[in-house]
Amino acid sequence: MTQGQNSPEKVRAIHSTPAPEPNIVMVASGKGGVGKTWFSITFAHALAESGQRVLLFDADLGLANVDIQLGLMPQWDLSSFLSGQSSLDQAITPYEEGGFDIIAGRSGCGSLATLTAEKMSYLEGALKKLAKRYDVLIMDLGAGVGLTVRALAGIAKKCYVVVTDEPTSLTDAYAFVKVTHKIQEELAHHIVVNQAESSQDGARVYETLKKVCENFLHYTPRYAGPVRRDSHVKDAIRVQTPLLMRYGNCEAAQDVRALARQYRTQEMQAQKEQAR
Repeated sequence: MTQGQNSPEKVRAIHSTPAPEPNIVMVASGKGGVGKTWFSITFAHALAESGQRVLLFDADLGLANVDIQLGLMPQWDLSSFLSGQSSLDQAITPYEEGGFDIIAGRSGCGSLATLTAEKMSYLEGALKKLAKRYDVLIMDLGAGVGLTVRALAGIAKKCYVVVTDEPTSLTDAYAFVKVTHKIQEELAHHIVVNQAESSQDGARVYETLKKVCENFLHYTPRYAGPVRRDSHVKDAIRVQTPLLMRYGNCEAAQDVRALARQYRTQEMQAQKEQAR
């Protein structure tokens, strides 16, 4: 065998190694009004700050507003892709200030909230293909457990469930975990307690949801962490500027950056385990 050639055994090993799965993460909530989209944007921004190639997909079909919160006016969006007016590549809008890309939805377009099975399958395939070009694709899902949410849950490997301490938020979050865990048992749910009064308050809220899931689902969602209540968040949203740019040292910004660091640590650990 000449120098530099691989042995037949090594060649077979190379070709038998499965291609890495696209890294798709969902951000969801049981109900609206808990800060899900704001968290999706800020989390994407924090990951981009750390050097990750990030695509944020606004999958809140029918009530999309990622582009609004960022002050963007995309030429193409998800609606144009599904109607055949553009490719999914063309629907990508770079958000240069934040260092990540977005695919905007179409606010108020009810047809997107009731996609046919054929179009949903088409969208899923296109997203998985596109995700391979990024370190992570973040899907900002609509609130609740509608058909679109349930379909997209099948292509993700991790889900951040954003909750608050309101009883309705916890009840609806439990329903979301129940439905999506049934769809895909391998989907890892990570609970983010938004607008927490303190770190201790966030842990208390998580424990409440955890106990219900363990008692009735025999399943334990993981605790990602809290995002503390912070008046700077509302102001940043009002002026359509990401929190990490406007108030980068505030408590909420620190908390989301901590969650981004936690995410990267978990991913690196998972990659090491797969390499063994």
